[in-house]
Amino acid sequence: GFCLGRFGERGPASNDIKYPLDVTVTSDGHVVVTDGGDCSVKAFDFDGRGVLAIREGFCLPWGLDATAKSEVILTDSEAGALYRLSADFQRGELKKCQMIRSRLVSPRAVAVCQSSGAVVVVEHLKAPGPSKGSTRVKIFSAEMELIGQMDSFGLNLVFPSRIYATAVAFDKEGRVIVTDVCTQAVICLGKPEEFPIFNPLISHGLSYPVGLTYTANNSLVVLDSGDHSVKVYSS
Repeated sequence: GFCLGRFGERGPASNDIKYPLDVTVTSDGHVVVTDGGDCSVKAFDFDGRGVLAIREGFCLPWGLDATAKSEVILTDSEAGALYRLSADFQRGELKKCQMIRSRLVSPRAVAVCQSSGAVVVVEHLKAPGPSKGSTRVKIFSAEMELIGQMDSFGLNLVFPSRIYATAVAFDKEGRVIVTDVCTQAVICLGKPEEFPIFNPLISHGLSYPVGLTYTANNSLVVLDSGDHSVKVYSS
């Protein structure tokens, strides 16, 4: 692909991005980024002008996703919390920053279902010794009630291989999709009410998938850090 523009250069200015961890685009056309460098959430318009920077109260903001109403659901990995941000991005005004879930274990990737409002979060569980630990996928309803959860150990009892989830998304039908770096695959875990099922969507051609999203025409875009590429798959 061709680069259409760039902004948020690394630097000391308030609109600079020091260490980006995740990005989303709201339905009203604003780009929102978590910056681990100064523990903030920053919003830009599509021309790259900084419209809002939220620095108060976060320990390590990590993953984020926009809702259909242009609100932002955000994980704070160090605080073990999930937040909902409401803002008037046109005016650069934060309306509300509400903690909607606490006592999570190092939550990172998060996704919001645009149709139902359900939220899925990937927690990173620490393990003793040199092991990098495991992950746990939690699904919440739009009212933030826990619908289901499954960790790597539990998935391993049901599925043929260990899963270490690095990214998560909902497809257009409301199914939970995760990237798995253990099997170098993209896997469908089903809808919240049938979670978990095991349906590999992409099992070849990936090296170390760490991000994914769906486009408006339902193509699946996968970020592969193993060979530093963006790969696009048809539905």
